[in-house]
Amino acid sequence: MATKKSKPPRRSLLVRLRGNFLAGIVIVAPVVLTAYLAWAVITFIDQQIVPWVPAIYNPRTYLNIDIPGFGVVVFLLFTTVVGYFTRNLFGRQIVKIGEGWVDRMPIIRSIYNALKQIAETILKQSNTSFKNACLIEYPRKGLWAIAFVSTDTKGEIGPKAKQEKMVSVFLPTTPNPTSGFLLFVPSQDVVILDMTVEEAAKLVISAGLVTPPTNEEIAKGIAKRPLPTPS
Repeated sequence: MATKKSKPPRRSLLVRLRGNFLAGIVIVAPVVLTAYLAWAVITFIDQQIVPWVPAIYNPRTYLNIDIPGFGVVVFLLFTTVVGYFTRNLFGRQIVKIGEGWVDRMPIIRSIYNALKQIAETILKQSNTSFKNACLIEYPRKGLWAIAFVSTDTKGEIGPKAKQEKMVSVFLPTTPNPTSGFLLFVPSQDVVILDMTVEEAAKLVISAGLVTPPTNEEIAKGIAKRPLPTPS
């Protein structure tokens, strides 16, 4: 006599609710955190900028309420005007004089130069950005790390290292890719990846949790490569 197959037990209501909650967290958490951080930044800028705005130009004088984001608009307009004037000869001379005064202040000079270098690095044009994402064996043979190709190594480094062709690569740290190491690697030891620099950066920041699709997966329609962020 054939035994009747027992049906698998249905998931309990608590398990289903837990699954729905976790699925909702994946959607809601990024939206809420993004909105919270955006609001915090807007509020902070408003608190710093609005008190400096003359009352005649402040909407609160006429509406008796604070306009969220008004300080951000003032900051953007002020920065744009400053950038416009500093691009001509007269403005560059004023900046040069101001930086000359800052250079005479030991502590202030170090802080200003560091912040200026960081800003220039972040805002540099895309033609000076990394060329490709790559793999290199680091910190020893058999262990692989993601790096970014900067340029072909020039000057005396190649001949002194007795290498015919070398590549300058930046090896970022996880989860903060803004710090890392500059390495000069023989070109034959560099494995160029198909993923974009942006996708590789996401992989580093997420500590390997966000993996971009392969070309084979894209060709089969299993996944799609996200559109590049406009520079």
